[in-house]
Amino acid sequence: MPVAEPTLATIPPGFMRYFLATRPAFLSVTLVAAFIGLGTSQVNGTVFHFDTALIAVLFALVAHAGINVLNDYYDELNGTDRINSERIFPFTGGSRFIQNGVLTSSQTLGLGLLLCSAVIPAGAWLASRAGPGLYLIGFAGLFIGWAYSAPPLKLNSRGLGEIAVAAGFALIVIGADYVQRHDWSWTPAIASISYALLVTNILFINQFPDYKADASAGKRHWVVIAGPERARWGYVAIVLVSCLWLVVAVTSGALTKLALVALISVFPSIKAGKDLLLFSSHPARLADAIRATIGAALLHGLALAGALIAQRFT
Repeated sequence: MPVAEPTLATIPPGFMRYFLATRPAFLSVTLVAAFIGLGTSQVNGTVFHFDTALIAVLFALVAHAGINVLNDYYDELNGTDRINSERIFPFTGGSRFIQNGVLTSSQTLGLGLLLCSAVIPAGAWLASRAGPGLYLIGFAGLFIGWAYSAPPLKLNSRGLGEIAVAAGFALIVIGADYVQRHDWSWTPAIASISYALLVTNILFINQFPDYKADASAGKRHWVVIAGPERARWGYVAIVLVSCLWLVVAVTSGALTKLALVALISVFPSIKAGKDLLLFSSHPARLADAIRATIGAALLHGLALAGALIAQRFT
């Protein structure tokens, strides 16, 4: 059944209105990325610090929530969400809070800035416990999240949005590891790539229903640049590169053999890829493919995190 869009009648004033504006269901991809980083930190027997792990995960979610809200604001500013008539709610076309009059543009901007600002003192506290390298990770993550849709950079309007998403989720893994390890390591960077690519595929497939509106608003992401018919093969390529990266990481000894269990995500990815190849020019029929793409990323990340944690006890 289609999910109803938010309206003033269905979402009363108060905390819940602002909470739902963050699109909390989509924060799960950040939660799983943090789990992978916590898993990589345990591979070499690092002492686990529950307090810093909890704060790191919580404020990674807050940062993602803030970036979601700011993205809604800037997509209202550039007009793409306002003119999007082929959206598949709740996956594409934004949260609809501004367009349906639930929040004003200024309220949305204020909420996004408040959430991102709240991350700064938490990050400073974590850096005092883990090390100054966390400042670099945190600043880079917030910068990428802001630059994704905000002028003047507008990375997703310049064909760089997909790269920004992959880099942002890799940084979450690296940051969660750093908070525990208190040092740099190649392990979280290597472990993050296959998951970050599958998260990027969520963005990528969501761009097909948004294609016409984004093109009209001047957003030049990969689907607009290549066109739906050619761009659909990009989804398949991203899945193949993700799987190949994981296999190479395991065969080279960079990751445990147990990590191969994450390849189970290829099954929902194949289902989504088949649908996209068939319906790339019929966005109304992509809802199941989008759900399968989200499921593939979450399944891959959870399986990978579990394998990394299990390695400590084998």
